[in-house]
Amino acid sequence: MTIPHPSQRLSARLAQARPSATGAASEAARRLAAQGRRIISLAEGELDFDTPAHIQQAAIQTITYGQTRYTSVGGTPALKAAIVTKFARDNGLDYQIGEVIAATGAKQILFNALLATVDAGDEVIMAAPYWVSYSEMVRIAGGEPVVLPASPNADFKLTPQQLQAAITPRTRWLMLNSPCNPSGALYSADELRALADVLRTHQQIMVLADDIYEAIVFDGAFCTFAQAAPDMHSRTLTVNGVSKSHAMTGWRLGYAGGPQWLIRALELLQSQSTSNPSSISQAGALAALDGPQDFLDGWRERLRARRDMALSILGDAAPWLSVRKPAAAFYLYADCQAAIGALTPQGQRLADDAALAAWLLEEAGVSVVPGSAFGMAGYLRLAYATADDRLRLACEQIVAACQRLQRA
Repeated sequence: MTIPHPSQRLSARLAQARPSATGAASEAARRLAAQGRRIISLAEGELDFDTPAHIQQAAIQTITYGQTRYTSVGGTPALKAAIVTKFARDNGLDYQIGEVIAATGAKQILFNALLATVDAGDEVIMAAPYWVSYSEMVRIAGGEPVVLPASPNADFKLTPQQLQAAITPRTRWLMLNSPCNPSGALYSADELRALADVLRTHQQIMVLADDIYEAIVFDGAFCTFAQAAPDMHSRTLTVNGVSKSHAMTGWRLGYAGGPQWLIRALELLQSQSTSNPSSISQAGALAALDGPQDFLDGWRERLRARRDMALSILGDAAPWLSVRKPAAAFYLYADCQAAIGALTPQGQRLADDAALAAWLLEEAGVSVVPGSAFGMAGYLRLAYATADDRLRLACEQIVAACQRLQRA
């Protein structure tokens, strides 16, 4: 047994955090691929489309013109103006320049917002299934994640009754992701107003509206929280970015609008950690927000076709898998509870959704993420933002693998 050196000591806040499950799934897939296996990854939340040409050109010109130096910590004046315009144009939200910020991805804004406002023991409410990083961010910030299971009968959405029952004097935030990763759930304006009715009398609670999948809606209409409840504007941090809407995951550029006191705190944290986001990425984001948006219609239709194709094929995996049609985002959240306890052809008993995901990787050559990583066990998340032929093959291989399972 190797005894750790006394210097090998992590802080208490980091020691309790867990690695990203989506990252672990992707790494396992890469490891098998490096061994020569043909692996199809449905684990990563990333569009396979290219960043639009006008955005690429804007970034190239920025480099050519030598605009490669530091900018203001929270973003260039031009990008901040574009963010203000975007919020007004698309969401009916009125922000001033001092009330918006750009950062190295929406993820940084979420993390910094919690770090800036959460003290030890403070509670942050989130509905399960939730994005894998939410609970870990809260823990690293010193807070306590309060996880409320959202029923599939309610389309995986938090109800006002659940919210009311969970609130305590230590509640600091409600984290609200619509459209949702991983379920694809989309809150209507009326549903958001019903949640706001609960929160109005609890003055200490802020709302963190994660709108990163705003542009990818198939059924229904997108509405952000502060748009549905304008009187909650000063208690809401509205977070968005260009990663999902413009196929710019690697550019690492997110933005947010919120009360000036909070935006200043986020800028302070950035000034002492990352400083400004990349000047080249900022130029790309400016082109993304100010430039043409008509390509999004074509992207949505391609994603809708992929969703429907995957649903059609995976229907043959019954009774082991049951998949609902999501209203938005680009994920399927498949109920695999019937497969828990089943036996593989090799005689292995699948103890949980993680075991099923690991077996599908080995048996079918398809990487998926277990639902337990999203706070709701007994599910699998499949990202269908991949090429049509690869998606079709992946779904067919999942079906074939499931058909080889046997009752215990």
